[in-house]
Amino acid sequence: MMWVLLAVLLASGLALVVANRSATQRRELEASQALDAVRRVADEDVTRFGEELTQLHVDTLTAELDAAARQDYQRALDAYENAKSLLTDARRPDDITEVTRTLEDGRYALACVQARAAGDPLPTRRPPCFFNPAHGPAQTDATWAPPGGASREIPVCLADADRLAHGAEPDVRQVRKGNRMVPWYDGGPAYQPYAGGYYGGWALNGLFPAFVLGSMMGGWGDGNGSYADGFADGQSEGGDWGGDSGDAGSADSGGDWGGDVGGGDWGGGGDFGDFGGF
Repeated sequence: MMWVLLAVLLASGLALVVANRSATQRRELEASQALDAVRRVADEDVTRFGEELTQLHVDTLTAELDAAARQDYQRALDAYENAKSLLTDARRPDDITEVTRTLEDGRYALACVQARAAGDPLPTRRPPCFFNPAHGPAQTDATWAPPGGASREIPVCLADADRLAHGAEPDVRQVRKGNRMVPWYDGGPAYQPYAGGYYGGWALNGLFPAFVLGSMMGGWGDGNGSYADGFADGQSEGGDWGGDSGDAGSADSGGDWGGDVGGGDWGGGGDFGDFGGF
């Protein structure tokens, strides 16, 4: 009888070990898949930024840049190199936040060079265009509503503002979710680190609609979820935007993000405000 009891206990223990190992392997696989997805999107952004810097170099070969323009140009180049290095060193999905944060700073520097070269006023430091961070700092606000949601003011580039004004579709950054391509703000938790670098500080400072980043923690109204949830199709119906886009005034040009957004901690499970219903 004792041998039977020992055999049962041993079998139970082995089953628990196997189950724990299987759960660990599943989490590691999910994290690896999430990193691959978000790294791929960030890599595309880094490549595009490098191409734009190359074009800027060609465009300014015949122009004499003043000292301030050269400093902004060097800042943009440094951001590009730093973003490439950070992307190479990324080992977790959260590491991508620093990559896109660096790109956001580089794109502002690029916009400053372009303004100086054209003799225009320097752009106000604002969040990247809502629809596509590669469009650079937003230059105006436009009225927009998510599918089935209420209209709100969002920061956009002039090209997308013009598209919206004429009833056309904006140029939205697409990412992969499951077996389909969706707007980045519908990408789910897997892309939260990507969005955090571009928009996280602006959301914390009230200059970007925080509902977007909150929704990435697990659907439009659900503040829970893991990175791997971003690969599942479908999403829950929404809640309130969770915050206005705020005053479009100048932010700290030094890039003070006003809080730690790198670790994926969005106020205890992504609580950005009332998600009670559109």
